[in-house]
Amino acid sequence: MEKEHNLVPGDSLWKRFLFRIINRADTRLGKLFDIILLALILASTFIIMMESVPKLDKKFHTTFIIAEWIISIFFTIEYILRIAVIKNKKCYIFSFFGIIDFLSLVPFFLSFFFPVTKYFLIFRMLRMLRVFRVFNLLDFMNDGSVIVRALRNSSRKIYIFLLFLIIFSVIVGSMMFMVEGGRPGFETIPQSIYWAVVTVTTVGYGDVSPITPMGKFFAVILMLAGYSIIAVPTGIVTAEMRNKRQNLELICERCGNEDIDDDARYCKQCGKKLA
Repeated sequence: MEKEHNLVPGDSLWKRFLFRIINRADTRLGKLFDIILLALILASTFIIMMESVPKLDKKFHTTFIIAEWIISIFFTIEYILRIAVIKNKKCYIFSFFGIIDFLSLVPFFLSFFFPVTKYFLIFRMLRMLRVFRVFNLLDFMNDGSVIVRALRNSSRKIYIFLLFLIIFSVIVGSMMFMVEGGRPGFETIPQSIYWAVVTVTTVGYGDVSPITPMGKFFAVILMLAGYSIIAVPTGIVTAEMRNKRQNLELICERCGNEDIDDDARYCKQCGKKLA
């Protein structure tokens, strides 16, 4: 995933000028542009939510439509300008923010043919991540990267845990189907598996519950097991995050190299002395 600061402005003076406004927040115009952008994102999200309320949509339908057209046209022009003012266009188009910007526009145009897709415009909220850049909160993004790394590094353990959970739910659901004998909510094995998943995850919708004494006994065992089962992925990710936190000082401040041995005194890439 390419970061926005890897983008290169075009050679023309106007491209460099617009590039700094659109992709930087170190000038008044740049910060003003980003604040307007964030305000429009919030306004668009608010409009989408209000449109889903029948009474409000009936009363302000035309106003909502006009406002959404204006905001979407602004976002379309902004997206085109972002591509026009940079040299390495692919780096932006296929970057995280580039994909999010594109996805925030597609539902508007699809709504011409499939009206219900306009509610997917709620994805524009993901563009609010730019608030970290606008208000100089990039350190928070670094903290977010710790969580992402922890999830990625513990993914194999989580996959194994999920596989075990699926097998466990299928077995328990099948047993409940036999124990309950096709009673309401347990007419089929898939329905019984649904109950098992809801119970083991401690969600407990309450729409289905066992009736027989044996079924209630299995439910008690499953509910008690659910508490310990839910703690497993949390413990895996927490342990990985703790390890990452302990190794943060092993990241080179100059080049960002993370491949540093525990006993290293200098960075193997740039030679900077490690703190």
